[in-house]
Amino acid sequence: VVGAPDIHFEKILPQLLTLKAPWLQGCFIRPCFFEPTFHKYAGGLCSGLQIHTDHWGYQHERFKPYRIVALILKAIRNNYPDYALWRKFDYEYETNRLAIDLLTGGTFFRTWVDDPAGKVDDFDARLVGDEESWESRRKCFLLY
Repeated sequence: VVGAPDIHFEKILPQLLTLKAPWLQGCFIRPCFFEPTFHKYAGGLCSGLQIHTDHWGYQHERFKPYRIVALILKAIRNNYPDYALWRKFDYEYETNRLAIDLLTGGTFFRTWVDDPAGKVDDFDARLVGDEESWESRRKCFLLY
């Protein structure tokens, strides 16, 4: 579940579908409302999206959670251009870089989300080479 009290996710879901990313084929996403019990939105009603993988149509090989999160953030950025997606504070041991850049391994993720001209294919193309390299390196360690 992902959500916030100040975003109307019933507007975000159609945007996800409009972007036509094949990444959405491995799961089922539906709008929802929820009330967090802790952290910053505790006790408040949030609009959100519920990402389901526990259903008959789940396809492990097609489920791309990293890409889906990027797509959700892209749709939020497209609908709420001034929304503060990126928290600017010291994170863990780092004082000079944004937390999102540390968590995603660089600036590409954030830059793509923030770029109105950034396309799904651009994001995918950037990741495919790294994924293929990882698949090749890990192959000799697989038992089955």
